[in-house]
Amino acid sequence: MGKPQGPPAADTARSAAARGPTGLWRSPLRGPWFTSVLGVVLLAGMTLLFVTGLLSYAAYNPGLSPVNDKTPDKGILGFYLFPWPTRPRWLYRLTQGLHVTVGVTLVPVLLAKLWSVLPKFFELPPVRSVGHALERLSLLLLVGGALFEFATGILNVQLEYVFPGSFYPLHFYGAWVFFAGFAAHVALKLPRTVRVLRERGFRAQLRTRAPEGDGGSGLVAARPAEPTVSRRGALGLVGGGSLLLFATTAGQSFDGWPRATALFAPHGGRDPGTGLGAFQVNKTAAAVGLGRRDLVDGWRLDLVGRGRTVRLTRADLLALPQHRADLPLACVEGWSTSDQAWQGVRLRDLAALVGYDGERADPPGVLVESLQTRGAFRRAALRDNQVRDPRSLLALRVNGADLSPDHGYPARVIVPAAPGVLNTKWVARMTFGELV
Repeated sequence: MGKPQGPPAADTARSAAARGPTGLWRSPLRGPWFTSVLGVVLLAGMTLLFVTGLLSYAAYNPGLSPVNDKTPDKGILGFYLFPWPTRPRWLYRLTQGLHVTVGVTLVPVLLAKLWSVLPKFFELPPVRSVGHALERLSLLLLVGGALFEFATGILNVQLEYVFPGSFYPLHFYGAWVFFAGFAAHVALKLPRTVRVLRERGFRAQLRTRAPEGDGGSGLVAARPAEPTVSRRGALGLVGGGSLLLFATTAGQSFDGWPRATALFAPHGGRDPGTGLGAFQVNKTAAAVGLGRRDLVDGWRLDLVGRGRTVRLTRADLLALPQHRADLPLACVEGWSTSDQAWQGVRLRDLAALVGYDGERADPPGVLVESLQTRGAFRRAALRDNQVRDPRSLLALRVNGADLSPDHGYPARVIVPAAPGVLNTKWVARMTFGELV
């Protein structure tokens, strides 16, 4: 019996020409099955990233006040915004920790996926039909959006406000561009992905080094090179890279020894210093231009509301009823602390001093202004539900000791489930009911 005949040489040549310069991409690993496995992982991971990213945006309450709104022209893209809750107290710690940790962990998977579809970027002719044009457009939005979102997100996490005044709109609008390409690509490719994985199975493909059948995908090289690694090995390499990044990033969301494992995270490693206030900080007093003269000598807090202004010293605040709230700190960069024991005056009690006593008027939202002379969120607004929560404090002490300058001395806001930047430090003025 003779050898099975392959497709005619002319058909092979035409197929190769249609796919572009496949001679440059000869890895036998490339194929619809390998790409589909990576695609399923990214489908779950990217969906989680998009949802947690939108939740982070909602946590900043950009619909509340222009002072918080870094994307004033968002229009219909802000359709989902809702008052961010204060319960459970660890809500933002969970959602943003997932957002950053999963994002970093997915980097090897994203790079492997891009490598697996590299021949598609060089297809010739560039457009063969309307359907093909839509597919390539979705690929452009998907790849461009993903690379942009990952790059800006990781740079912001590692360097902290590397895009001063612009990270929020860049990341927000970039996310929607990415999502448009992502949704279109999933709609176009998911049926094929499901079919490939169902027909070819999983274990069988791991056991062989033979090139896949192309099945019209345009991913399989016309003349594959000899295999140097199995698909099992390739997926193990990608998974091992992701596991390494996870193990060296996730610990920044915990205290104690897990934080020391977060070698690739800016707030990993050892806790800063020792003592009762030895937990992570984002902005130091020196970094925002504050010294002893600003924080101690002559400091006063101005409370404004209902046509009156009350000025208080720190001694005045300490003479008011003191309350304790055990709350974590969680930042947009993904790091967080466990519960810290904060002590101070309830925000709703401060509102009562300027006429919002709960009988004639419930506490409204508040505009909080800091002494800091530079940096983002020098002014921040909180919603009325945040002010009313009995755990929301103007904190004066933490863990049984006075606040340190880097933790916001002489007074700082602490609100359950709020992003760290909304827990304003070095508070100088609080205006209730005027959210501008």
